[in-house]
Amino acid sequence: MAEVRLPENRLDFVWLLAAFITAVFLFRLVFIQLVNTEKYKSMADRNRTQVLTQSAPRGRIFSADNAAIATNRPSFSLIYFPGEKGSSALSDAMLDKMSLAISRRLNISQAGVREIIRKASKRDKPARIAENLSDREMLLMSELEAVYPGLETVEEARRHYPFGAYLSHLIGYTGKMDARDWEKFSKERAYSMDSLIGKNGLEKMYEKVLKGKDGGIYLEVDYRGRLIQRLESRKWISGSDIYLTINSKAQAAAEAGLRKSLSKKGAVVAIDPRNGSLLAFASMPDYDPNQFAQPSAERDKKLVLPEFNVALQGTYPPGSIFKIITSVALLESGKIRPEDTVTCNGSYDAGSRVFKCWNHKGHGKADFKTGLAKSCDVYYYVNSQKCGALAIENFARAFRLGKPSGIDLPYERAGNVFGPGPRADKKSYWFIGDTLNLSIGQGETLMTPMQAAQMIAAIANGGIFYRPYYINRIVKPGGAENFHAKPEILSTVSMKPETLRLVRDALNSVIEEGTGYMARIKGVKMYGKTGSAQNPHGEDHAWFVAYGTVGDEPAKIAVAVLVEHGAHGSTEAAPIAKSVIEAVLEEDIKAAAEKSMPSLSETASAPEKKESFGLKKSSKTSEMAAGGQYINE
Repeated sequence: MAEVRLPENRLDFVWLLAAFITAVFLFRLVFIQLVNTEKYKSMADRNRTQVLTQSAPRGRIFSADNAAIATNRPSFSLIYFPGEKGSSALSDAMLDKMSLAISRRLNISQAGVREIIRKASKRDKPARIAENLSDREMLLMSELEAVYPGLETVEEARRHYPFGAYLSHLIGYTGKMDARDWEKFSKERAYSMDSLIGKNGLEKMYEKVLKGKDGGIYLEVDYRGRLIQRLESRKWISGSDIYLTINSKAQAAAEAGLRKSLSKKGAVVAIDPRNGSLLAFASMPDYDPNQFAQPSAERDKKLVLPEFNVALQGTYPPGSIFKIITSVALLESGKIRPEDTVTCNGSYDAGSRVFKCWNHKGHGKADFKTGLAKSCDVYYYVNSQKCGALAIENFARAFRLGKPSGIDLPYERAGNVFGPGPRADKKSYWFIGDTLNLSIGQGETLMTPMQAAQMIAAIANGGIFYRPYYINRIVKPGGAENFHAKPEILSTVSMKPETLRLVRDALNSVIEEGTGYMARIKGVKMYGKTGSAQNPHGEDHAWFVAYGTVGDEPAKIAVAVLVEHGAHGSTEAAPIAKSVIEAVLEEDIKAAAEKSMPSLSETASAPEKKESFGLKKSSKTSEMAAGGQYINE
């Protein structure tokens, strides 16, 4: 009996399995046809539609005074469309003629052009023959369009930097995607394999803000991807515009100064001490980002790309500009009175070694003001031991050495804090000589130009460290503003008002009586400090940090200048800082001068007073020009 029922059970199982499969199939069919209709319709449309992308203009970049730093200009690509106007029926002779005509006019390989057209014709798919054509090349191609069916020049947008290398280390550049970029952007519909993207600097950091919505030529293709017809052309939408905090005149002055310097290498960073906005940001050597918009063959011949950003990535011994921090530590310790003097004979005997002052003849008796104004090393050798190395290290950290500034740019370095703390962490000894080196900014202390600018800005504003920023606002294509910068305080340095007053007074004396004489600006009260940092690989590096005020107004600019192998901060770095500060304060200086000028009625009634004023001014100027030793450090 069991042997008779077994086939019937198996047959029932087969019927049940068939019923289950049919039910699943019907359920899936209903789901596709009724529930997900739009999704699958869209997929089907995409399968029969291809898009030949036309790059949208990126958002423009402007300086604070509306100078256009990055814009766009028309660029033309040569496209071959097979299957149109009889172009698919290309004979070998016609193919040879077309490729020869194109190659001669564009100065490119005929064999390469011929292969592109042959493959496009065989596959019935459009292909780019050449891109980024010049105006002359575009006109030549327009002539060929009338002769050879299927050829067409298509307009796109290409990045253009009107001032070439100007501000290049901040702006960055654009370029074609590589494999790593595609891995990042492949899931975003706004990008294709041949999209141009920001590769460095602001262009990279704000890629999605600057990126517009590409347009394109929509093509109908069959199931094998072969061209049937062109459907439509859709216009692009440009990206958002960015308005920087950069003062174009100050930036131009910074770059011109570095190019005229002894080594033509270095950095200038200028900050508004009132909020942390960048006014100038120069790094030399620089590069022209326009070279990436050139045809690849021409670009590869000329490509020079010094991407190293000295302002953020260059770390150097600060030399005597560090004496600003040491001065604060001395006064805040309470162990040194400003009127106490140290006798400088040109050197200091530390027992195991004699430490020299930069002025080998010595400064004689030096109190606090003279010590900083004349940059007397011996003054700091003696008093740093009274204050203690740990106190100096702590104030170095309070002035944010050893920390990135927080600016929204990649690859910033933090420098290095030198002191007994790190030595203890390494279970190593701290010697008297280390304290002496620390006090004058030598040894293992390292600082970037950005950190130096923040340091002098904190002296100008009373001890506040703002996060440096360079974007003021972002504006959409329609004119709506979708971002406006707000200052952000990172930290503050706690200093007694008397400490700040004494340090500022001494920094003013650096300009009026000391090594910073070449940074004097008529109508501006200047505060600054020169520095020469020892360099084992050649001439010393030249430093200068400064800020200036007009009348009773708070300081609007603080600047740090580094010239690699510049030898003396007084002669190489100070004049650059002067030109940058003048550029920013130009209008304030004029307004103050006009305000101080006597009226016409005063001039008519008191001619003797005017003559006396003029003589006094001339006498003072001659006296300044004749006096003292200013150019040493």
